[in-house]
Amino acid sequence: MMKLDHTGIAVRRIDEAIEFYTNVLGGKLTERYTSEKPGVETHIAVIQLENQVIELLEPTSKTSPVERFIRQKGKGVHHLAYRVDDLHVAIEEFEARGLTFLKDTYRINPYGRRLIYINPVHTQGTIIELCDYITPE
Repeated sequence: MMKLDHTGIAVRRIDEAIEFYTNVLGGKLTERYTSEKPGVETHIAVIQLENQVIELLEPTSKTSPVERFIRQKGKGVHHLAYRVDDLHVAIEEFEARGLTFLKDTYRINPYGRRLIYINPVHTQGTIIELCDYITPE
């Protein structure tokens, strides 16, 4: 089973974005952290809006994938993340159907979310994350 887990949004100024999503839209900031891992290099803020989750992404370096995304496509929706029951099983099932993944994107975030991105050649250019949770939410 798959369901939308969150929407990632690339921003230039995370504090301004947090202000908008909390004060204007009434969301609640539930997590905020920075990942300086190579290939991530991003400030991340998680906003809960009713039954929706928004992940705000601000690049922390010129080599951040989010920085590259903003340069190429501009600010805005960066990715859609779909939660699966078991990430490793889902990867095997998708690979059996001929899809490939950006293997270097596999990681576990500080909150126990395992994730990986599908190669965008299969998604008409949309960045799609698959994820599951290995620790209780």
